[in-house]
Amino acid sequence: MAIPQNFIQDLLSRADIVEIVGRHVQLKKGGANYLGLCPFHGEKTPSFTVSPAKQFYHCFGCGKHGNAIGFLMDYGAMNFVEAVKDLAGQYGLQVPEDERSPEDRARAAQQRERQQTLTDVLEKAGAAYRKHLRSAPRAIAYFKGRGVSGEIARQFGLGYAPEGWRTLASVFPNYDDPLLAESGLVIVNEEEDKRYDRFRDRVMFPIRNVKGECIGFGGRVLGDGTPKYLNSPETPVFSKGRELYGLFEARSAIHEQGFVLVTEGYMDVVALAQLGFPNAVATLGTACTTDHVQKLFRFTDHVVFSFDGDAAGRRAARKALDGALPYAQDTRTVKFLFLPPEHDPDSYIRAHGQEAFARFVRQAVPLSTFLLEAAAEDCDLATAEGRSHMVSNAGPLWKQLPDGALKRQLLGEIAERAQLGPQELLELWGVAERRGGERQRRRGSADAPYRKRAYGAGQRHAVKPPAIAFAEQVALMVLRNTGTWHALTDADHHLLCELPAPVGDLFSWIDTRFHEHGGEPWAVLQLALEGQPFAELANRLVDLDNMQPIGRAVEVVDFGERDLRRALAEIQLDALNGEEERVLKLPASDPSRTEQLYDITRRKQALLKLSRNVPA
Repeated sequence: MAIPQNFIQDLLSRADIVEIVGRHVQLKKGGANYLGLCPFHGEKTPSFTVSPAKQFYHCFGCGKHGNAIGFLMDYGAMNFVEAVKDLAGQYGLQVPEDERSPEDRARAAQQRERQQTLTDVLEKAGAAYRKHLRSAPRAIAYFKGRGVSGEIARQFGLGYAPEGWRTLASVFPNYDDPLLAESGLVIVNEEEDKRYDRFRDRVMFPIRNVKGECIGFGGRVLGDGTPKYLNSPETPVFSKGRELYGLFEARSAIHEQGFVLVTEGYMDVVALAQLGFPNAVATLGTACTTDHVQKLFRFTDHVVFSFDGDAAGRRAARKALDGALPYAQDTRTVKFLFLPPEHDPDSYIRAHGQEAFARFVRQAVPLSTFLLEAAAEDCDLATAEGRSHMVSNAGPLWKQLPDGALKRQLLGEIAERAQLGPQELLELWGVAERRGGERQRRRGSADAPYRKRAYGAGQRHAVKPPAIAFAEQVALMVLRNTGTWHALTDADHHLLCELPAPVGDLFSWIDTRFHEHGGEPWAVLQLALEGQPFAELANRLVDLDNMQPIGRAVEVVDFGERDLRRALAEIQLDALNGEEERVLKLPASDPSRTEQLYDITRRKQALLKLSRNVPA
């Protein structure tokens, strides 16, 4: 949704950033500003300042800065719309939603009210479970046996669901209320027309969303009953494929420690918090999904998965690998920790100490290594058959990686193990060849995706003159040395080739030339350009007084990597602005409209961050 700018300005004028930040950071007055320990990185000396006059925060240690909305986005891992709504709610303001039809607004309000009602029901049950724990010796003995302190029990809201089929009837007088079944607290047997509590004689672990609202429960049986662990079912507020146990409690520790530790169970999370590792979370009885990984990367760029070292743990790690691959960008780190089969994190720390476990975490297996191990599993690399099997396994894994340095390095490592060339691997996997370290003379091949397209055909981005100016800067760099084309990613190639004519046609032509001939000097390109509709543009861009020596390609030093990445980011931002204009024209009733706008906003924020942080 598009929020009116005047509403955002009014909201920020009402908000007190000292109050907003002070709810999460202990602040002390220091002159005209307030000081505290930065919640976004670990530090012992305060470098985090909040200015009430400017209504702005800034950390001189890590560089994080912004207004009240920006703080909620960074600290709570919210997107822009979520942060605005959260802040508006704190001041009793309603975010304008005039673009939606009355029916859509009514449905959204009804859904919010329904979700809030369900979380209220779950919160009430959680309070009852906490109360029952105080008079449950067996449950108390279990937690004490696991070394859980009263402080940790309070922090995680631990409780106990007593024996008995209808204990919650004393908490909810209307035991037939449909909300009890909808929230997952009560099971309804339609055939026998009976209702009974889902959780009985179990220690209880409330599951909270990132806002701290109770959305479900996990329960561990105390006796010999089955299943040993039981989670709430899927409900309108709880989806185990998207939620992570302990994420709300671990948020600050994740920022401070700089990484998140993903474990296999909620007791692991509680025990690790007790033993000095409060930055742990757990999946909820399901394999780690891409949704889990995406959510984790909203809080940190460093994820360590912890698994048992047995066969089941390796299978779980393999599924986590699949979930992590699409998000394994070059600026992120994903590792896999395999404990000895006889240990879980709790027992390992008690047996060997915190430092030993911390050392174990630091020595965890990088994603690249685990990917190669997974591809080579059950493959005899001493034989051609085994290497072929490994290549077949590696292809689907490698393709999931986002384009970047990691993906390119892994291509080389897989090729080396397979005793093949990188280009041969790409051909076997059916991937369009983009590598230009060696000259390619494959006339008539389909490797260059634009070579069969008439110049000026195909979909083109509608971009504005400033973006075209940046594109011409990139074109100049590439014309001076077409080897530069190899340094760009597939996404960059598509972005440039889909620009309007004539600059987009020029890049399409360069793409074709590069795949047929590799890097070429300007002297060769100038001859080949004769008769092309974009020849005038190319000749105008190239500075004849600063031309490459005829017959060889040299590196251009006056337009470096920093300028190149910034220019590409500006072009992409302009393309996204055009895409945003298109989406805004969609009917307000279109269900994809809001999600598309959210996605565009996220991508724009990432590009803005990239353009600001391109190293000099």
